[in-house]
Amino acid sequence: MRGPRRPPIGRSGEDRPGYESIRCNLCGAAETHTVYEAQHVDVAGRDLVHTFRASGDELLIDRLVRCRACGLQYVSPRPRASAIVEAYSGGDDPAYVSQVAARERTFGDAVARIEKLLPGRGRILDVGTAAGAFLAAASGRAWQVEGCEPNAWLAEWGSSHYGIPIRTGEIFDQPYAPGSFDVVTLWDVIEHTPDPSRVIRTARELIRPGGLLIVNYPDIGSWIARALGRRWPFLSSVHLYYFTRGTMKGLLERSGFEVVEMRAHFQRLELDYLLSRGAVVSGLLSKSSRAVAKGLGLSGRAVPYWIGQTFVAARRLPE
Repeated sequence: MRGPRRPPIGRSGEDRPGYESIRCNLCGAAETHTVYEAQHVDVAGRDLVHTFRASGDELLIDRLVRCRACGLQYVSPRPRASAIVEAYSGGDDPAYVSQVAARERTFGDAVARIEKLLPGRGRILDVGTAAGAFLAAASGRAWQVEGCEPNAWLAEWGSSHYGIPIRTGEIFDQPYAPGSFDVVTLWDVIEHTPDPSRVIRTARELIRPGGLLIVNYPDIGSWIARALGRRWPFLSSVHLYYFTRGTMKGLLERSGFEVVEMRAHFQRLELDYLLSRGAVVSGLLSKSSRAVAKGLGLSGRAVPYWIGQTFVAARRLPE
């Protein structure tokens, strides 16, 4: 079930130290079409820890390309994978944990959705669990939960806040036994990873035959992403890959899964937090709408929103 080997192409024409050009992670092809050119900014002093935090919302400054063979969109050249992983592992993120109550409500609905697809309870692993809000929601519904998170500060915060052990590190670093989970989840994770195919293949090894992989990702093929273009809020420097429904389905099927459901995924965040992040679309609109919400006493209300997020459930096929 392993995909093609994907060696790096080497430096791009921009010849930026610390950056690498890469082949398509889905099909291994090298030929691409440029979707958006890189922004001309000083990258020498770029703070990768700030860029690659869980709550990162910097607009995309690197070049976005589309594979000519399969259509997968991704950032190339990009900071080297080792630097990205190191950046994710460091720093704190109080902005992210400020929204855990709203995230718990989102994840409560998500767990209920999983239970409709896989009746009963069992063991569930949340990869890139951040502060552990999904683990808390699943544990509250009688699931046996495990989680891993590269960022040490978030893992410690989640363990302390929820009383649920969260292992520090990537999925590749963990001692989980093959086939030991009924469900593995990747909530807003796969688009951040330097090697999505490896993540999906590793997750498959941990899921029992017939078990589920759950992936949530921002869909660059959605109508709202196409309408907003470069102002789409998910077009962010924290994201390395941009999937459509077609390329996501291709990634999962090539890794030994059968897609059983794909649907729009509504999430909840506090209104003021959402409106503040809307500044990437319009600073004036963000500022004025936040003032109105504050005046109406609605700033702290958790509200559902959708700007392209997509829920995917895939069943692990037998060998």
